This record gives sequence, C-alpha cells and structure tokens, in this order.
Amino acid sequence: MRWLADECVAAPLVAFLRAHGHDVLYVAEAAAGLNDTDVIALALREKRLLLTEDKDFGDLVFRRERAVPGVVLMRIGSESPLLKTARLAAAIERYGEGLFGRYIVIEEGRFRSRRLWSER
Repeated sequence: MRWLADECVAAPLVAFLRAHGHDVLYVAEAAAGLNDTDVIALALREKRLLLTEDKDFGDLVFRRERAVPGVVLMRIGSESPLLKTARLAAAIERYGEGLFGRYIVIEEGRFRSRRLWSER
C-alpha cells in the first residue's frame, strides 16, 4: 500500500510499514515543516493514505471538505509503541485496500471508521 506518514508519526511506525513491504513517503524525511493543508494535497497528488496522529485533519477533511484518498488517525499514546504497531497491523489486516476512501481512527480497543464523500 502507498502511505504518506505525517511528520508527527513516530519513525518506528514508518519503519514497520516499510519492513512489511509498504511504500511510505515520510513527511519528516521528504518535506519537514509542511503545513496540514499541503500534507493533504500531497497525499491526494500521490494517491497515498495519510497516516497521522494529528486530529486537525478531521476538521480539514469533514468541515473544510478537503479531498484525500484516505486517513488513518492513530489515537494511542506514545508510551505504547508496540501497541501502536499491533493496532496498525490489525487495521491493515481488517480493512486492506478498504482503507482508501475512509477516515479510520485507531484506538487501543477499537477502530472507528467513516466513509469519505464519494464525490471526492
């Protein structure tokens, strides 16, 4: 899968995705300091799922109606890196390519999923 990992995503999560064959463009490596609007534009242009820990993307996607191929929002504290990795792996296994076209929130005990508008 093609991912755009936001700058706030921890490097070990990016390394995990890459180790499992995913194509990951990491904002911290490629374009540090990019603002959220430009991150969304990059995800759309590159046709990549956006992996983030920043809740502000929900506002951009739903209230400001910014188009994006898909968003995966990690809502697990930084004190639990192994849990983050396990939950991300579980979400990929559960949704697969179905992550595209969705806004998925990954929490410790559940996933929340919302479809993005089809006109996008």
